[in-house]
Amino acid sequence: MSFAKAGFLLTVTSALSLSFALPALARDFTVVSWGGSFQDGQREIYFKPFSKENGKPLLDESWDGGYGVIQAKVKTSSPNWDVVQVEAEELALGCADGLYEKIDWDKMGGQDKFLDSAVNDCGVGAIVWSTAIGYDADNLKEAPKSWADFWDVKKFPGKRSLRKGAKYTLEFALMADGVSSDKVYEELSTPEGLDRAFNKLNELKPYIVWWEAGAQPLQLLASGEVVMASAYSNRLVAVRNDEKRNFQVVWPGSIYAVDSWVILKDAENKDMGMDFIAYASRADNQVKLPKYAANGLPNREAASMVPAELAKDLPTHPDNIQDAISLDVDFWVDNGEALTQRFNAWLAQ
Repeated sequence: MSFAKAGFLLTVTSALSLSFALPALARDFTVVSWGGSFQDGQREIYFKPFSKENGKPLLDESWDGGYGVIQAKVKTSSPNWDVVQVEAEELALGCADGLYEKIDWDKMGGQDKFLDSAVNDCGVGAIVWSTAIGYDADNLKEAPKSWADFWDVKKFPGKRSLRKGAKYTLEFALMADGVSSDKVYEELSTPEGLDRAFNKLNELKPYIVWWEAGAQPLQLLASGEVVMASAYSNRLVAVRNDEKRNFQVVWPGSIYAVDSWVILKDAENKDMGMDFIAYASRADNQVKLPKYAANGLPNREAASMVPAELAKDLPTHPDNIQDAISLDVDFWVDNGEALTQRFNAWLAQ
C-alpha cells in the first residue's frame, strides 16, 4: 500500500470516527398552531418573547388538524414537533392513547386558575372558540336571530353555507327544528333524534354551499354568494375590524369549544415545551390575545382583565355564552366515525 493511499484511508477513518463521536445537532424547539392572523398574534405575544427570554430559537409551524397527523408524528419515536395546539377531540383521543406528555400543573400555577374545560391530564386550554351564524348586515334588511331563521328560505331568500361535516351541522339542524340548546345532545343520542336532524337537513340541502376551510364562509359572505353562513366567530370579528365589513355574529345557538396546548410524547424539547405552555398560560401574557384574535381566554384572571371593548366580541362574554352550548366532546369521540359515514352517505344522495 502506498503512503498516499494509507494517508487517504487514515483521513477517512479519522473523519468517520469524529463524526460518530460528535453529538447529533439538537432540533429547534417547535410549536404548531392554526396559522393565519391568529398565529401572527401568537407569534408576537408568545413565540418571540419566549424565545428572547429563553435565549433559544423557536420555530413555529401551522397545521390543519387531524388526529391521524398526531398519530403519525408520535409513531416516528422522535417527532419533529414539540408543542401543538389541538382541538378537544384530538386532546381526548391522544391522551387516552398515550400520545402526549402529562402536564405539570404545579408549573402552570395550579388547575384552579383555569376554566374547568381547560384542565386535562395531557393539555392546558389555549383558547375558547366558537362556531356561530355570520351574516353581512349591509346585505340583509332584517337580522337573523336563530338557526330557525337560518333554515327559513322564505324570510331570508338565498344560499347558505355550512361546514362540510356531521359535527356542528347535526346540532344546528336540531336547533333549527326547535330543540332547545340544553337538550341537543340528549336528542342527538337517540335514533329518532338523528333521523330528525337528517330530515331537517333535507329541507335545506338545495340551498347549502358547503365549506371546508375557515376562510371560505367569509369569502362567500363577502361575494354575496350566500346570505348567511356558519363561521368561526373570531374570523367574523376580524373581518369586521380589519376590513370594515359589516359582518355580524348571531350568538344564540352558537357552539363553543376549548383548544389546548399539548406536548407530543417523547418530544426532544419536552421540558422546554412545558416551560412554553406555562409562559403562554400566564394571565399577563394571555390577556394580550384578544387584541389579535377574538377568542375567549381559559385563564380566569386573564379573562377578567380583557378591556370591555374587546370582551364584548368574545364567546366567553356573559351575553354571548348565555344561549350557547358547549361542544360535547365525549359524544363526538364515541360517535364521530359512524356519524361521519352516515353524513357522507347522505351528502352523496
